[in-house]
Amino acid sequence: MGGTEHLSVRREGATLILTLNRPEARNALSLPMLVGLYDGWLAADEDDGVRSVVLTGAGGAFCAGMDLKALAGGQMVGEEYRDRLKADPDLHWKAMLRQHRPRKPVLAAVEGACVAGGTEILQGTDIRVAGESATFGLFEVRRGLFPIGGSTVRLQRQIPRTHALEMLLTGRPYTAAEAAGVGLIGHVVPDGTALEKALAVAERINACGPLAVEAVKASVYETADMTEADGLAAELERGWPVFDTADAKEGARAFAEKRPPVYRRA
Repeated sequence: MGGTEHLSVRREGATLILTLNRPEARNALSLPMLVGLYDGWLAADEDDGVRSVVLTGAGGAFCAGMDLKALAGGQMVGEEYRDRLKADPDLHWKAMLRQHRPRKPVLAAVEGACVAGGTEILQGTDIRVAGESATFGLFEVRRGLFPIGGSTVRLQRQIPRTHALEMLLTGRPYTAAEAAGVGLIGHVVPDGTALEKALAVAERINACGPLAVEAVKASVYETADMTEADGLAAELERGWPVFDTADAKEGARAFAEKRPPVYRRA
């Protein structure tokens, strides 16, 4: 598959791989990259053959955040992308998963720098893998800026508040081991193998019933801020229809027949 300037897109089985591709700038965010990301999220959700998405970076880095040099020079908006931004002023927030949640599971495969806007995008992903030398952090306050990609809201919901506030208020870098220790990432693997590990996890997801997977993901997020009673009621509304699908019957049949299930999103 193709992609846009600064973002490459390819399929591996049922997994769509989006690769931030500005290695000379440690994959700092540009408008072409953000347009490509948003188009990638939409393409994944619209393609029934895609069951998971992996987001990664080229050249040994994940994402170093916004391109501050280009921002300072007024170069963030390339002429060919102006119309897209005018048509959808929130496109960049959707690309960064601040105001858009893909219905397919999104995995992050992190090598090297994952800081500032990189850590903000990370918070919009579902499962996170990092090489042992990866670094994380929200550096905005060190530059007199605000981490407006959602971190003051989401980070405290994903890791303990004391750790969230330290990360937000000090702007210091965190090692992969530290990030795993506070729960920001789930797997630390040898350098250079984050994508391999993320794809292995994605393959396990791909082998499951896609309607069930998407319903489970939706239920987790939509019940996160509900009371337990309301959440349990909402879970029933999401979960019961899954049992009536042909895929659910296929799963039970395949188990009884001791064979891999063949799911058809039906």
